[in-house]
Amino acid sequence: MHSRRDLANAIRALSMDAVQQANSGHPGAPMGMADIAEVLWNDYLVHNPSDPAWANRDRFVLSNGHGSMLLYSLLHLTGYDLPLEELKNFRQLHSRTPGHPEYGYAPGVETTTGPLGQGISNAVGMALAEKILAAQFNRPGHDVVDHYTYCFLGDGCLMEGISHETCSLAGTQKLGKLIAFYDDNGISIDGEVEGWFTDNTPGRFEAYGWQVIPNVDGHDPAAIKAAIEMARLETEKPTLICCKTIIGFGSPNKQGKEECHGAPLGADEILLAREQLGWNHGPFEVPEEIYAGWNAREKGQKAQSSWQQAFENYKSEYPELAAEFSRRLKGAMPADFSEKADAYIHECQQAMEKIASRKASQNCLNAYGPLLPELLGGSADLAGSNLTLWSGAKGVEADDASGNYIYYGVREFGMSAMMNGIVLHGGFVPYGATFLMFMEYARNAVRMAALMKQKTIFVYTHDSIGLGEDGPTHQPVEQLTALRSTPNLQTWRPCDTVESAVCWKQAIMRKDGPSALIFSRQGLAPMPRNDEQLANVQRGGYVLKDCEGKPQAILIATGSEVALAIEAAAALGAQGVAVRVVSMPCAEVFDAQDSTYRDSVLIPQVRARVAVEAGHKDYWYKYVGLDGRVVGMSTFGESAPGGLLMEQFGFTTENVIKAVNAIL
Repeated sequence: MHSRRDLANAIRALSMDAVQQANSGHPGAPMGMADIAEVLWNDYLVHNPSDPAWANRDRFVLSNGHGSMLLYSLLHLTGYDLPLEELKNFRQLHSRTPGHPEYGYAPGVETTTGPLGQGISNAVGMALAEKILAAQFNRPGHDVVDHYTYCFLGDGCLMEGISHETCSLAGTQKLGKLIAFYDDNGISIDGEVEGWFTDNTPGRFEAYGWQVIPNVDGHDPAAIKAAIEMARLETEKPTLICCKTIIGFGSPNKQGKEECHGAPLGADEILLAREQLGWNHGPFEVPEEIYAGWNAREKGQKAQSSWQQAFENYKSEYPELAAEFSRRLKGAMPADFSEKADAYIHECQQAMEKIASRKASQNCLNAYGPLLPELLGGSADLAGSNLTLWSGAKGVEADDASGNYIYYGVREFGMSAMMNGIVLHGGFVPYGATFLMFMEYARNAVRMAALMKQKTIFVYTHDSIGLGEDGPTHQPVEQLTALRSTPNLQTWRPCDTVESAVCWKQAIMRKDGPSALIFSRQGLAPMPRNDEQLANVQRGGYVLKDCEGKPQAILIATGSEVALAIEAAAALGAQGVAVRVVSMPCAEVFDAQDSTYRDSVLIPQVRARVAVEAGHKDYWYKYVGLDGRVVGMSTFGESAPGGLLMEQFGFTTENVIKAVNAIL
């Protein structure tokens, strides 16, 4: 008869074998956390390996993602579609078991982890999403949304500043169904952490408003079980279970040392470990009775069937709510959204209003918000500047989570990683805002959204030196280039109300990745367009103003600089120079158009090209060529009124005319 330790040893054996075979990886954490994982997955985790996308499953996040073999072993053993061959191909090209867990590669991987601290932050987002969805859909006697979010994390996650941002907010929001297990093994890559990490971690989490269960023996199943029971009884506070573990548990010469953290144990040591663990089986060999002890398929199907039955009862009592719940979980748009959004875009074109694009963005939220109950807004303590609150916005509070707007506080990175968790959970289209400059704090979470191709909407206002007096600390220069060079991300910088409405529609309708929407503080002039031009805005770049006959020069501009390009083109026209103006609100979308369309906009034979944007110059040479000119930034800004700065840094009609004439 197998014991709990035998079941846990299957994780240890598979982990050390896979790392050894790859000659690369991290065996220490999987071997140290195997006993905790065994209790959690076998006794508590509600999931169905046959349907990894079941809506009411518990979510499991491995924040210390370098220990990925722990997760792969668990998925394989419990019956997910992850065969032994894939474990043998750990860290190899085209395998489903990459070095860190990657969303979309193996079933059951809830999020991409590896950049430390982001997994726990995704988990906070998932737990908050569960709470909000439950508040919006559950009815007396019908708890259709009712699951836990479990997270494993290590010292590194807690050293990363983002863990403070999000764990603090988790306490404030009373996320009682979030349970985190801290792998307190005292070791990181550089050795014993007491040289650089002496925080009172339990005290820190108690101060956040968490329940803390300290000093749990992470190798004693009874102690682990008791801690989980205690965690599940506390409904008002998230719980941190501090587990004392031995890194590399079972390796006689390397356990408890940094040597087993991020390197294979070596063939000789693995033999000794097998002996010490009493695991008398060959590499990648798991006895049938151990598989039987782990198999979660039957239990999972039973859990899902019983939920399905409960959902049917809910459906008969609340048919409209049930239909809406299913639609939102599928990520489908309301049937009439596209049509109504188009009608609003036409309205904007007719109104011809001169306003800041951040205000145009707020107007879009007022137009689209009522159509989209899944829209979940937020701002990093800048609601009044980002203009992210709309008429139907209601704050999500600890004691009433039924709202649709999260006050994130000054936590740009945390907000962005939480939004990723919210999207991954399902049921929401989240947007969150800050100044474009402070995208820098959030950069890695923006990258993770792009890497996972998740529909996270990042809203950035105060988009250039045009914001004025706040000065160079707040004036973005290189940020647009960083965003535009991120694969899978679409960055929109609209020039007026119409382009603002289009970019919001595109971001909401997009299925395969995140969007960054870039808005101005200063007022932007409305642009006249005919129907064809209006239809082409969504293509990312289009001819906004043309000349008679073939153009001699092409001006390309975005955002607030489009009006400048239009003025310069008119002045050049008066001098007899035929100029075309191209507005390019989203270069990535334009680049994805077919070459016939792209060539019709940027005529290849017209070599005289000038790009105008109050961002870094370098990005635009791909369109203007080395012979072209860019009116842009190559230095930081200054503190002064915005209009004065634009003039000071060369964003004037004269300067654009000069650039065109210099080429001609």
